[in-house]
Amino acid sequence: MRSVTYSMNVSLDGYIVGPDGSFDWSAPDPDVFRFWIDEIRGVGVHLLGRRLYETMLYWETAAQERSLDDAELEWVALWNPLPKVVFSTKLTEVQGNARLATGTVAEEIARLRAEPGEGEIAIGGATLATEAAAAGLIDEYRAIVYPVLVGGGTPYFPRHERRVDLELLETRTFNSKFVYLRHRVTRQTGPSGDSDSGSDSAES
Repeated sequence: MRSVTYSMNVSLDGYIVGPDGSFDWSAPDPDVFRFWIDEIRGVGVHLLGRRLYETMLYWETAAQERSLDDAELEWVALWNPLPKVVFSTKLTEVQGNARLATGTVAEEIARLRAEPGEGEIAIGGATLATEAAAAGLIDEYRAIVYPVLVGGGTPYFPRHERRVDLELLETRTFNSKFVYLRHRVTRQTGPSGDSDSGSDSAES
C-alpha cells in the first residue's frame, strides 16, 4: 500500500508559518534545496491546500520569467508534471497537472491507494496533515528544522490530545545548521495481525 508522508520545513519552536503569515525564514539553502529535489523523486502524487498550491504556482512559469540555475531547472522538471490534488472551497479551477479534490482528505487518499500507481502520497500543509492524522493515515513525518524561533503561527503538529508513538528512521545535518528528522508512525498490531489505525493517528 502506498505510504502517506508529511514533509515541511519547521522552526525550532514547531511552526511552519510565523504569526504574521510569513515563512521567509524557511528559504532553503542549496544543500536543503538539493535534498527536496531528491525527496520529490519518490513522490507519486502531492496533496496541497489552496495557499500552498498558490505559492507553488510560481514554478509553473518560473522558467519563462527568468533564468533558472541547474538545480531549479531540475526541480521544475520534476515538480510541474507531478500529479497534484488541491483542496479548496474557493478555487473553481487549477492549473498544470492538478485537479480539485472532490472528497475529504481520507476519501482522496483511499481513492489514490485504490488506483494503479507508484510513489508516495505526499501531504503539504498543516491543515491537510491534521485531517489525515486524525484519520490515522500518516505513515511518516519528515521535517527540516530551522534554527529560528518564530513565536507562534501555524504549527507543524496538530494540537490534539491523542498520543502517537514514532520511530526515528533517519537524521541528517546540513551545513551544521539545519537538521532533518524522519519518523515513522508506530502502529499497534491487533490479534488478527492487522494494524490498528485508530490508535495511531499522527500529528501534523
